[in-house]
Amino acid sequence: MDDEHLQFPDQRRSELERTIGELVDRAQSVLGAQGRLRSLLRASQAVVEDLELEQVLRHIAEAAVSLVNAQYGALGVIDRDGLLEQFIHVGMPAEVAKEIGHLPEGHGILGAVIQSEHPIRLEDLGSDPRSVGFPAKHPPMRTFLGVPIRVRGEIFGNLYLTNRADGTFTDEDEELVLALASTAAIAIDNARRFEESRRMQRLSSALAEITAALLSPDAGDVFGVLAERVASLVAADLVCIVIPDPLTDRFRIETARGTGAESLEGADVPDANSVVSRAMDTGGVVGADGAAGALSDDPQLAGGSTVAVPLIIAGVSAGALCVTRISDGRRFSPEDLSTLSEFAAQAGLALALAQARTDRQRLELIEDRARIARDLHDNVIQRLFGTGLGLQALAAKIPAHAESIAAQVGEIDAAIADFRTAVFTLQATDPGSVRHRLLDVANELAPLLENSPRIAFAGPVDLLVTGTLADDVVAVVRESLSNVARHARATVAEVGVSVSDSHVTIVVDDDGVGIPAQLPRTSGTANLATRAHQHGGVCQIEARSTGGTRVRWHVPLESSAKDTS
Repeated sequence: MDDEHLQFPDQRRSELERTIGELVDRAQSVLGAQGRLRSLLRASQAVVEDLELEQVLRHIAEAAVSLVNAQYGALGVIDRDGLLEQFIHVGMPAEVAKEIGHLPEGHGILGAVIQSEHPIRLEDLGSDPRSVGFPAKHPPMRTFLGVPIRVRGEIFGNLYLTNRADGTFTDEDEELVLALASTAAIAIDNARRFEESRRMQRLSSALAEITAALLSPDAGDVFGVLAERVASLVAADLVCIVIPDPLTDRFRIETARGTGAESLEGADVPDANSVVSRAMDTGGVVGADGAAGALSDDPQLAGGSTVAVPLIIAGVSAGALCVTRISDGRRFSPEDLSTLSEFAAQAGLALALAQARTDRQRLELIEDRARIARDLHDNVIQRLFGTGLGLQALAAKIPAHAESIAAQVGEIDAAIADFRTAVFTLQATDPGSVRHRLLDVANELAPLLENSPRIAFAGPVDLLVTGTLADDVVAVVRESLSNVARHARATVAEVGVSVSDSHVTIVVDDDGVGIPAQLPRTSGTANLATRAHQHGGVCQIEARSTGGTRVRWHVPLESSAKDTS
Protein backbone atom coordinates (compact mmCIF):
# COMPACT_ATOMS: atom_id res chain seq x y z
CA MET A 1 0.00 0.00 0.00
CA ASP A 2 1.40 3.34 -0.98
CA ASP A 3 2.36 5.84 1.75
CA GLU A 4 -0.41 8.32 2.30
CA HIS A 5 0.43 11.95 2.96
CA LEU A 6 -1.70 14.23 5.12
CA GLN A 7 -2.77 17.13 2.98
CA PHE A 8 -4.57 20.36 3.86
CA PRO A 9 -6.32 22.85 1.73
CA ASP A 10 -4.10 25.83 0.98
CA GLN A 11 -6.23 28.29 2.99
CA ARG A 12 -6.24 26.18 6.15
CA ARG A 13 -2.54 25.52 5.83
CA SER A 14 -1.83 29.26 5.62
CA GLU A 15 -3.91 29.93 8.73
CA LEU A 16 -2.06 27.23 10.68
CA GLU A 17 1.33 28.59 9.70
CA ARG A 18 0.29 32.08 10.79
CA THR A 19 -0.95 30.75 14.10
CA ILE A 20 2.27 28.82 14.68
CA GLY A 21 4.31 31.93 13.74
CA GLU A 22 2.33 34.06 16.18
CA LEU A 23 2.84 31.49 18.91
CA VAL A 24 6.60 31.49 18.23
CA ASP A 25 6.70 35.31 18.26
CA ARG A 26 4.75 35.42 21.50
CA ALA A 27 7.03 32.78 23.01
CA GLN A 28 10.08 34.79 21.98
CA SER A 29 8.47 37.95 23.37
CA VAL A 30 7.75 36.18 26.63
CA LEU A 31 11.29 34.85 26.79
CA GLY A 32 12.61 38.36 26.04
CA ALA A 33 10.39 39.88 28.72
CA GLN A 34 11.52 37.22 31.18
CA GLY A 35 15.12 38.01 30.31
CA ARG A 36 14.59 41.74 30.88
CA LEU A 37 12.74 41.06 34.13
CA ARG A 38 15.65 38.93 35.26
CA SER A 39 17.92 41.85 34.30
CA LEU A 40 15.70 44.18 36.33
CA LEU A 41 15.90 41.79 39.28
CA ARG A 42 19.69 41.61 39.03
CA ALA A 43 19.85 45.42 38.76
CA SER A 44 17.60 45.80 41.81
CA GLN A 45 19.77 43.42 43.81
CA ALA A 46 22.89 45.35 42.82
CA VAL A 47 21.26 48.60 43.93
CA VAL A 48 20.15 47.44 47.40
CA GLU A 49 23.21 45.45 48.40
CA ASP A 50 25.20 48.49 49.64
CA LEU A 51 24.49 51.03 52.41
CA GLU A 52 27.07 53.68 51.56
CA LEU A 53 25.11 56.46 49.83
CA GLU A 54 27.88 57.30 47.35
CA GLN A 55 28.20 53.65 46.34
CA VAL A 56 24.41 53.23 46.13
CA LEU A 57 24.14 56.16 43.70
CA ARG A 58 26.87 54.76 41.46
CA HIS A 59 25.29 51.29 41.52
CA ILE A 60 21.97 52.82 40.40
CA ALA A 61 23.56 54.58 37.42
CA GLU A 62 25.50 51.46 36.39
CA ALA A 63 22.44 49.22 36.75
CA ALA A 64 20.28 51.57 34.62
CA VAL A 65 22.87 51.62 31.80
CA SER A 66 23.08 47.82 31.79
CA LEU A 67 19.30 47.36 32.00
CA VAL A 68 18.46 49.24 28.77
CA ASN A 69 21.78 48.65 26.99
CA ALA A 70 22.69 52.36 26.91
CA GLN A 71 26.17 53.68 26.12
CA TYR A 72 26.16 56.50 28.67
CA GLY A 73 24.31 57.07 31.91
CA ALA A 74 24.30 59.47 34.82
CA LEU A 75 22.52 60.16 38.08
CA GLY A 76 22.02 63.80 38.99
CA VAL A 77 21.27 64.73 42.60
CA ILE A 78 19.16 67.90 42.96
CA ASP A 79 19.96 70.51 45.63
CA ARG A 80 17.57 72.80 47.53
CA ASP A 81 17.62 75.36 44.67
CA GLY A 82 16.62 72.82 42.02
CA LEU A 83 20.11 72.61 40.48
CA LEU A 84 22.39 69.61 40.16
CA GLU A 85 24.39 69.16 43.36
CA GLN A 86 26.07 65.90 42.27
CA PHE A 87 26.49 64.34 38.85
CA ILE A 88 27.63 60.73 38.84
CA HIS A 89 28.36 59.60 35.26
CA VAL A 90 28.90 56.10 33.87
CA GLY A 91 30.39 54.99 30.54
CA MET A 92 32.47 58.07 29.84
CA PRO A 93 36.24 57.59 30.23
CA ALA A 94 37.82 59.60 33.03
CA GLU A 95 40.22 61.38 30.65
CA VAL A 96 37.31 62.55 28.46
CA ALA A 97 35.39 63.84 31.50
CA LYS A 98 38.55 65.69 32.59
CA GLU A 99 38.90 67.34 29.18
CA ILE A 100 35.25 68.45 29.23
CA GLY A 101 35.87 70.18 32.56
CA HIS A 102 32.91 71.53 34.51
CA LEU A 103 30.10 69.03 35.13
CA PRO A 104 26.48 69.92 34.16
CA GLU A 105 24.56 72.25 36.46
CA GLY A 106 21.03 71.32 35.35
CA HIS A 107 20.29 73.40 32.25
CA GLY A 108 18.87 72.37 28.86
CA ILE A 109 17.32 68.90 28.64
CA LEU A 110 18.67 67.97 32.08
CA GLY A 111 16.92 70.98 33.54
CA ALA A 112 13.72 70.07 31.64
CA VAL A 113 13.64 66.68 33.38
CA ILE A 114 14.11 68.43 36.73
CA GLN A 115 11.30 70.89 36.05
CA SER A 116 8.80 68.45 34.55
CA GLU A 117 9.29 65.78 37.25
CA HIS A 118 8.16 63.23 34.61
CA PRO A 119 10.06 60.94 32.22
CA ILE A 120 11.31 62.48 28.97
CA ARG A 121 12.20 60.28 25.97
CA LEU A 122 13.81 61.72 22.81
CA GLU A 123 14.93 60.23 19.51
CA ASP A 124 17.36 63.08 18.79
CA LEU A 125 18.73 64.95 21.78
CA GLY A 126 20.35 67.70 19.73
CA SER A 127 17.26 68.61 17.70
CA ASP A 128 15.05 69.26 20.72
CA PRO A 129 14.41 73.03 21.18
CA ARG A 130 15.21 72.75 24.90
CA SER A 131 18.73 71.52 24.17
CA VAL A 132 21.58 73.97 24.83
CA GLY A 133 24.23 71.94 23.03
CA PHE A 134 27.32 70.18 24.29
CA PRO A 135 30.63 71.61 25.53
CA ALA A 136 33.83 71.12 23.58
CA LYS A 137 35.22 67.55 23.41
CA HIS A 138 31.89 66.12 24.62
CA PRO A 139 31.12 62.72 22.96
CA PRO A 140 28.12 62.65 20.59
CA MET A 141 24.76 61.71 22.14
CA ARG A 142 21.53 61.14 20.23
CA THR A 143 18.79 59.07 21.87
CA PHE A 144 17.82 60.11 25.40
CA LEU A 145 15.75 58.87 28.36
CA GLY A 146 15.38 60.86 31.60
CA VAL A 147 13.52 59.42 34.59
CA PRO A 148 13.01 61.07 38.02
CA ILE A 149 13.77 59.30 41.32
CA ARG A 150 11.30 60.08 44.09
CA VAL A 151 12.21 59.48 47.73
CA ARG A 152 9.28 59.83 50.15
CA GLY A 153 7.31 61.84 47.62
CA GLU A 154 10.12 64.32 46.87
CA ILE A 155 12.36 64.41 43.82
CA PHE A 156 15.81 63.29 44.95
CA GLY A 157 17.40 63.25 41.51
CA ASN A 158 17.10 61.96 37.95
CA LEU A 159 18.48 59.11 35.88
CA TYR A 160 19.81 60.17 32.47
CA LEU A 161 20.49 57.55 29.75
CA THR A 162 21.73 58.15 26.19
CA ASN A 163 22.70 56.25 23.03
CA ARG A 164 20.69 53.01 23.27
CA ALA A 165 22.58 50.29 21.39
CA ASP A 166 19.53 49.00 19.42
CA GLY A 167 17.96 52.27 18.36
CA THR A 168 15.61 54.54 20.25
CA PHE A 169 14.40 53.97 23.81
CA THR A 170 11.04 52.17 23.96
CA ASP A 171 8.01 52.26 26.24
CA GLU A 172 9.30 49.05 27.78
CA ASP A 173 12.69 50.70 28.50
CA GLU A 174 10.90 53.55 30.22
CA GLU A 175 8.82 51.18 32.34
CA LEU A 176 11.90 49.16 33.34
CA VAL A 177 13.85 52.27 34.32
CA LEU A 178 10.85 53.58 36.26
CA ALA A 179 10.69 50.26 38.13
CA LEU A 180 14.40 50.49 38.83
CA ALA A 181 13.93 54.09 40.04
CA SER A 182 11.33 52.87 42.55
CA THR A 183 13.77 50.31 43.92
CA ALA A 184 16.52 52.92 43.86
CA ALA A 185 14.36 55.27 45.94
CA ILE A 186 14.10 52.61 48.68
CA ALA A 187 17.85 52.00 48.56
CA ILE A 188 18.57 55.73 48.73
CA ASP A 189 16.20 56.18 51.68
CA ASN A 190 17.85 53.28 53.54
CA ALA A 191 21.31 54.65 52.78
CA ARG A 192 20.26 58.09 53.99
CA ARG A 193 18.93 56.64 57.25
CA PHE A 194 22.10 54.63 57.72
CA GLU A 195 24.23 57.70 57.03
CA GLU A 196 22.15 59.78 59.45
CA SER A 197 22.55 57.20 62.22
CA ARG A 198 26.30 57.16 61.67
CA ARG A 199 26.37 60.96 61.61
CA MET A 200 24.54 61.12 64.93
CA GLN A 201 26.93 58.56 66.39
CA ARG A 202 29.95 60.54 65.22
CA LEU A 203 28.36 63.76 66.47
CA SER A 204 27.70 62.26 69.89
CA SER A 205 31.27 60.98 70.14
CA ALA A 206 32.73 64.31 69.03
CA LEU A 207 30.58 66.34 71.44
CA ALA A 208 31.62 64.03 74.28
CA GLU A 209 35.27 64.64 73.38
CA ILE A 210 34.76 68.40 73.29
CA THR A 211 32.92 68.34 76.63
CA ALA A 212 35.75 66.36 78.21
CA ALA A 213 38.26 68.90 76.87
CA LEU A 214 36.19 71.77 78.25
CA LEU A 215 35.94 70.21 81.70
CA SER A 216 39.61 69.27 81.88
CA PRO A 217 41.43 71.44 84.45
CA ASP A 218 44.49 71.66 82.20
CA ALA A 219 42.62 72.10 78.92
CA GLY A 220 44.91 73.15 76.11
CA ASP A 221 43.83 74.29 72.66
CA VAL A 222 40.10 73.54 72.94
CA PHE A 223 39.36 75.56 69.79
CA GLY A 224 41.87 73.45 67.85
CA VAL A 225 40.23 70.20 68.97
CA LEU A 226 36.81 71.56 68.07
CA ALA A 227 37.93 72.71 64.59
CA GLU A 228 39.51 69.33 63.82
CA ARG A 229 36.37 67.45 64.81
CA VAL A 230 34.15 69.74 62.71
CA ALA A 231 36.40 69.25 59.66
CA SER A 232 36.04 65.48 59.89
CA LEU A 233 32.27 65.51 60.49
CA VAL A 234 31.15 67.81 57.66
CA ALA A 235 33.94 66.95 55.19
CA ALA A 236 35.26 70.52 55.12
CA ASP A 237 38.59 71.52 53.60
CA LEU A 238 39.04 74.41 56.05
CA VAL A 239 37.58 75.21 59.47
CA CYS A 240 38.18 78.56 61.19
CA ILE A 241 37.04 80.16 64.42
CA VAL A 242 36.82 83.92 63.89
CA ILE A 243 36.55 86.52 66.66
CA PRO A 244 36.47 90.34 66.64
CA ASP A 245 39.84 92.04 67.17
CA PRO A 246 39.32 94.90 69.67
CA LEU A 247 42.49 96.63 68.49
CA THR A 248 41.55 96.88 64.81
CA ASP A 249 37.72 96.60 64.80
CA ARG A 250 38.14 93.80 62.26
CA PHE A 251 37.61 90.05 62.43
CA ARG A 252 40.64 87.91 63.25
CA ILE A 253 41.06 84.17 62.63
CA GLU A 254 41.82 82.80 66.08
CA THR A 255 42.08 79.11 65.08
CA ALA A 256 42.32 77.40 61.69
CA ARG A 257 42.55 73.76 60.64
CA GLY A 258 42.81 72.38 57.11
CA THR A 259 43.99 73.78 53.78
CA GLY A 260 46.15 76.89 54.25
CA ALA A 261 45.54 76.94 58.02
CA GLU A 262 49.14 77.78 58.92
CA SER A 263 49.05 81.08 57.01
CA LEU A 264 45.55 82.00 58.21
CA GLU A 265 45.86 81.83 61.99
CA GLY A 266 46.18 85.31 63.44
CA ALA A 267 45.34 86.98 60.11
CA ASP A 268 42.47 89.42 59.53
CA VAL A 269 39.45 88.38 57.48
CA PRO A 270 39.32 90.27 54.13
CA ASP A 271 36.97 93.25 53.96
CA ALA A 272 35.16 91.64 50.99
CA ASN A 273 33.95 88.82 53.22
CA SER A 274 30.31 89.27 54.22
CA VAL A 275 29.58 85.85 55.72
CA VAL A 276 31.13 86.44 59.15
CA SER A 277 29.59 89.87 59.73
CA ARG A 278 26.14 88.76 58.55
CA ALA A 279 26.22 85.67 60.75
CA MET A 280 27.17 87.73 63.80
CA ASP A 281 24.65 90.47 63.03
CA THR A 282 21.70 88.14 62.38
CA GLY A 283 22.60 85.38 64.83
CA GLY A 284 21.79 82.77 62.15
CA VAL A 285 23.56 80.46 59.73
CA VAL A 286 24.87 82.28 56.64
CA GLY A 287 26.50 80.81 53.52
CA ALA A 288 28.14 82.25 50.42
CA ASP A 289 30.27 81.19 47.47
CA GLY A 290 33.43 82.74 46.07
CA ALA A 291 34.94 86.00 47.35
CA ALA A 292 31.86 86.85 49.44
CA GLY A 293 32.68 83.94 51.74
CA ALA A 294 36.47 83.65 51.35
CA LEU A 295 38.50 83.97 54.56
CA SER A 296 41.67 84.84 52.65
CA ASP A 297 42.77 86.64 49.49
CA ASP A 298 44.67 83.50 48.48
CA PRO A 299 43.20 82.38 45.09
CA GLN A 300 43.44 78.76 46.27
CA LEU A 301 40.89 79.49 49.00
CA ALA A 302 38.66 81.97 47.16
CA GLY A 303 36.69 79.61 44.92
CA GLY A 304 34.85 77.47 47.44
CA SER A 305 31.64 77.53 49.44
CA THR A 306 31.73 78.91 53.01
CA VAL A 307 29.20 78.71 55.84
CA ALA A 308 29.43 80.78 59.04
CA VAL A 309 27.60 79.97 62.29
CA PRO A 310 27.63 82.56 65.12
CA LEU A 311 29.11 81.76 68.51
CA ILE A 312 26.52 82.95 71.03
CA ILE A 313 27.57 83.80 74.60
CA ALA A 314 24.89 85.15 76.96
CA GLY A 315 22.76 86.11 73.97
CA VAL A 316 25.57 88.04 72.24
CA SER A 317 27.50 86.98 69.11
CA ALA A 318 31.11 86.75 70.25
CA GLY A 319 32.56 85.18 67.11
CA ALA A 320 31.80 82.75 64.29
CA LEU A 321 32.55 79.16 63.33
CA CYS A 322 33.36 79.08 59.60
CA VAL A 323 33.71 76.02 57.35
CA THR A 324 34.81 76.00 53.71
CA ARG A 325 34.69 73.41 50.94
CA ILE A 326 37.23 74.12 48.23
CA SER A 327 37.98 70.94 46.28
CA ASP A 328 34.65 69.55 45.03
CA GLY A 329 32.42 72.66 45.12
CA ARG A 330 29.60 70.79 46.88
CA ARG A 331 27.24 72.81 49.03
CA PHE A 332 26.60 71.98 52.65
CA SER A 333 23.55 69.82 53.33
CA PRO A 334 20.91 70.47 56.02
CA GLU A 335 22.53 67.68 58.05
CA ASP A 336 25.88 69.51 57.81
CA LEU A 337 24.26 72.74 58.99
CA SER A 338 22.68 70.92 61.93
CA THR A 339 26.08 69.55 62.90
CA LEU A 340 27.62 73.03 62.65
CA SER A 341 24.93 74.47 64.90
CA GLU A 342 25.64 71.83 67.54
CA PHE A 343 29.34 72.58 67.42
CA ALA A 344 28.77 76.34 67.42
CA ALA A 345 27.02 75.91 70.77
CA GLN A 346 30.05 74.00 72.06
CA ALA A 347 32.40 76.63 70.65
CA GLY A 348 30.42 79.35 72.43
CA LEU A 349 30.77 77.37 75.64
CA ALA A 350 34.51 77.01 75.01
CA LEU A 351 34.86 80.75 74.49
CA ALA A 352 32.88 81.52 77.66
CA LEU A 353 35.00 79.05 79.62
CA ALA A 354 38.19 80.57 78.23
CA GLN A 355 37.03 84.01 79.32
CA ALA A 356 36.17 82.72 82.78
CA ARG A 357 39.60 81.12 83.09
CA THR A 358 41.22 84.34 81.94
CA ASP A 359 39.31 86.28 84.60
CA ARG A 360 40.29 83.75 87.26
CA GLN A 361 43.94 83.83 86.20
CA ARG A 362 43.84 87.64 86.16
CA LEU A 363 42.52 87.64 89.73
CA GLU A 364 45.22 85.21 90.80
CA LEU A 365 47.80 87.41 89.08
CA ILE A 366 46.54 90.51 90.90
CA GLU A 367 46.76 88.69 94.22
CA ASP A 368 50.31 87.54 93.41
CA ARG A 369 51.30 91.06 92.42
CA ALA A 370 49.99 92.45 95.70
CA ARG A 371 51.89 89.82 97.69
CA ILE A 372 55.12 90.41 95.75
CA ALA A 373 54.73 94.17 96.17
CA ARG A 374 54.37 93.79 99.94
CA ASP A 375 57.42 91.51 100.13
CA LEU A 376 59.50 93.90 98.04
CA HIS A 377 58.51 96.90 100.12
CA ASP A 378 58.70 95.33 103.57
CA ASN A 379 61.76 93.16 103.10
CA VAL A 380 63.91 93.77 100.05
CA ILE A 381 63.80 97.59 99.87
CA GLN A 382 64.30 98.01 103.63
CA ARG A 383 67.28 95.64 103.64
CA LEU A 384 68.86 97.40 100.67
CA PHE A 385 68.28 100.76 102.33
CA GLY A 386 69.94 99.50 105.51
CA THR A 387 72.87 98.12 103.51
CA GLY A 388 73.33 101.49 101.80
CA LEU A 389 73.43 103.31 105.15
CA GLY A 390 75.98 100.82 106.42
CA LEU A 391 78.21 101.37 103.39
CA GLN A 392 78.03 105.15 103.80
CA ALA A 393 79.15 104.80 107.41
CA LEU A 394 82.00 102.52 106.30
CA ALA A 395 83.09 105.08 103.68
CA ALA A 396 83.44 107.70 106.43
CA LYS A 397 85.76 105.34 108.33
CA ILE A 398 87.86 104.35 105.28
CA PRO A 399 88.47 107.53 103.25
CA ALA A 400 90.79 105.70 100.82
CA HIS A 401 87.87 103.62 99.51
CA ALA A 402 85.17 106.23 99.92
CA GLU A 403 84.83 106.84 96.19
CA SER A 404 84.36 103.13 95.35
CA ILE A 405 81.95 102.64 98.21
CA ALA A 406 79.97 105.70 97.11
CA ALA A 407 79.65 104.20 93.63
CA GLN A 408 78.23 101.00 95.11
CA VAL A 409 75.84 103.03 97.25
CA GLY A 410 74.68 104.77 94.08
CA GLU A 411 73.98 101.39 92.48
CA ILE A 412 71.97 100.37 95.54
CA ASP A 413 69.99 103.63 95.34
CA ALA A 414 69.27 102.93 91.66
CA ALA A 415 68.13 99.39 92.53
CA ILE A 416 65.85 100.79 95.26
CA ALA A 417 64.36 103.21 92.71
CA ASP A 418 63.72 100.33 90.31
CA PHE A 419 62.13 98.29 93.07
CA ARG A 420 59.88 101.20 93.99
CA THR A 421 58.83 101.50 90.35
CA ALA A 422 58.08 97.79 90.31
CA VAL A 423 56.09 98.04 93.53
CA PHE A 424 54.08 100.91 92.09
CA THR A 425 53.39 98.91 88.93
CA LEU A 426 52.40 95.80 90.84
CA GLN A 427 50.01 97.76 93.04
CA ALA A 428 48.50 99.78 90.19
CA THR A 429 44.90 98.82 89.48
CA ASP A 430 44.53 100.38 86.04
CA PRO A 431 43.78 97.44 83.71
CA GLY A 432 44.37 99.66 80.70
CA SER A 433 48.05 100.29 81.43
CA VAL A 434 50.51 98.82 78.93
CA ARG A 435 52.24 96.69 81.57
CA HIS A 436 48.94 95.17 82.68
CA ARG A 437 47.83 94.56 79.12
CA LEU A 438 51.12 92.86 78.22
CA LEU A 439 51.02 90.69 81.33
CA ASP A 440 47.45 89.73 80.44
CA VAL A 441 48.59 88.72 76.96
CA ALA A 442 51.37 86.57 78.40
CA ASN A 443 48.93 85.00 80.84
CA GLU A 444 46.37 84.38 78.08
CA LEU A 445 48.85 82.58 75.81
CA ALA A 446 50.60 80.64 78.58
CA PRO A 447 48.40 77.50 78.14
CA LEU A 448 49.51 77.24 74.49
CA LEU A 449 53.22 77.24 75.40
CA GLU A 450 55.24 74.55 77.11
CA ASN A 451 56.27 77.05 79.79
CA SER A 452 54.79 80.43 80.70
CA PRO A 453 56.53 83.25 78.83
CA ARG A 454 58.83 85.52 80.83
CA ILE A 455 58.29 89.26 80.38
CA ALA A 456 60.53 92.10 81.58
CA PHE A 457 60.16 95.89 81.46
CA ALA A 458 62.75 98.65 81.42
CA GLY A 459 62.08 102.36 81.61
CA PRO A 460 58.86 104.38 82.05
CA VAL A 461 56.69 102.10 79.91
CA ASP A 462 53.29 103.26 81.18
CA LEU A 463 54.32 106.92 81.13
CA LEU A 464 55.58 107.16 77.53
CA VAL A 465 53.79 104.34 75.69
CA THR A 466 50.21 105.53 75.15
CA GLY A 467 47.54 105.84 72.48
CA THR A 468 47.96 103.97 69.20
CA LEU A 469 51.56 103.12 70.08
CA ALA A 470 50.34 101.26 73.18
CA ASP A 471 47.83 99.32 71.07
CA ASP A 472 50.52 98.37 68.58
CA VAL A 473 52.96 97.31 71.31
CA VAL A 474 50.34 94.97 72.77
CA ALA A 475 49.46 93.64 69.28
CA VAL A 476 53.14 93.00 68.45
CA VAL A 477 53.70 91.01 71.64
CA ARG A 478 50.50 89.04 71.08
CA GLU A 479 51.37 88.22 67.48
CA SER A 480 54.94 87.26 68.34
CA LEU A 481 53.94 84.94 71.19
CA SER A 482 51.16 83.46 69.05
CA ASN A 483 53.71 82.62 66.34
CA VAL A 484 55.92 80.98 68.95
CA ALA A 485 52.98 78.89 70.19
CA ARG A 486 51.88 77.83 66.69
CA HIS A 487 55.14 77.26 64.87
CA ALA A 488 58.27 77.32 67.06
CA ARG A 489 57.79 74.21 69.26
CA ALA A 490 59.79 76.16 71.85
CA THR A 491 60.31 75.39 75.53
CA VAL A 492 61.24 78.97 76.51
CA ALA A 493 59.84 82.31 75.34
CA GLU A 494 61.11 85.65 76.70
CA VAL A 495 59.73 89.15 76.07
CA GLY A 496 61.62 92.34 76.80
CA VAL A 497 59.97 95.78 76.54
CA SER A 498 62.30 98.75 77.03
CA VAL A 499 61.61 102.47 76.74
CA SER A 500 64.21 105.20 76.49
CA ASP A 501 63.89 108.91 75.89
CA SER A 502 63.77 108.35 72.13
CA HIS A 503 62.73 104.79 71.29
CA VAL A 504 60.54 101.83 72.22
CA THR A 505 62.09 98.41 71.70
CA ILE A 506 60.44 95.00 71.94
CA VAL A 507 62.53 91.83 71.80
CA VAL A 508 60.88 88.40 71.74
CA ASP A 509 63.22 85.39 71.94
CA ASP A 510 62.44 81.67 71.77
CA ASP A 511 64.51 78.48 71.66
CA GLY A 512 62.38 76.74 69.02
CA VAL A 513 63.05 75.33 65.57
CA GLY A 514 63.90 78.67 64.00
CA ILE A 515 62.42 80.46 61.01
CA PRO A 516 61.90 79.07 57.47
CA ALA A 517 64.15 80.22 54.65
CA GLN A 518 61.33 82.38 53.31
CA LEU A 519 58.51 83.73 55.47
CA PRO A 520 55.01 83.37 53.94
CA ARG A 521 53.63 86.65 52.61
CA THR A 522 50.22 85.97 54.11
CA SER A 523 51.67 85.26 57.51
CA GLY A 524 50.80 87.39 60.54
CA THR A 525 54.47 88.43 60.67
CA ALA A 526 53.71 90.87 57.87
CA ASN A 527 51.54 92.79 60.33
CA LEU A 528 54.55 93.31 62.61
CA ALA A 529 56.49 95.09 59.86
CA THR A 530 53.43 97.15 58.91
CA ARG A 531 52.90 98.37 62.47
CA ALA A 532 56.58 99.31 62.78
CA HIS A 533 56.54 101.17 59.46
CA GLN A 534 53.50 103.20 60.54
CA HIS A 535 55.54 104.58 63.43
CA GLY A 536 58.68 105.14 61.35
CA GLY A 537 60.47 102.12 62.80
CA VAL A 538 61.64 98.67 61.75
CA CYS A 539 60.89 95.04 62.57
CA GLN A 540 63.59 92.39 62.23
CA ILE A 541 62.98 88.63 62.42
CA GLU A 542 66.15 86.59 62.52
CA ALA A 543 67.64 83.36 63.78
CA ARG A 544 69.47 83.43 67.12
CA SER A 545 73.03 82.19 67.31
CA THR A 546 72.06 79.88 70.17
CA GLY A 547 69.03 78.48 68.30
CA GLY A 548 65.48 79.68 67.90
CA THR A 549 64.16 82.99 66.65
CA ARG A 550 64.41 86.64 67.69
CA VAL A 551 61.85 89.32 66.82
CA ARG A 552 63.11 92.88 67.35
CA TRP A 553 60.55 95.68 66.95
CA HIS A 554 62.09 99.17 67.27
CA VAL A 555 60.22 102.48 66.76
CA PRO A 556 60.98 106.13 67.70
CA LEU A 557 58.91 107.87 70.35
CA GLU A 558 58.83 111.19 68.49
CA SER A 559 56.75 109.93 65.55
CA SER A 560 54.47 108.11 67.92
CA ALA A 561 53.90 111.26 69.90
CA LYS A 562 52.97 113.09 66.70
CA ASP A 563 50.52 110.35 65.75
CA THR A 564 48.72 110.50 69.07
CA SER A 565 48.73 114.27 69.50
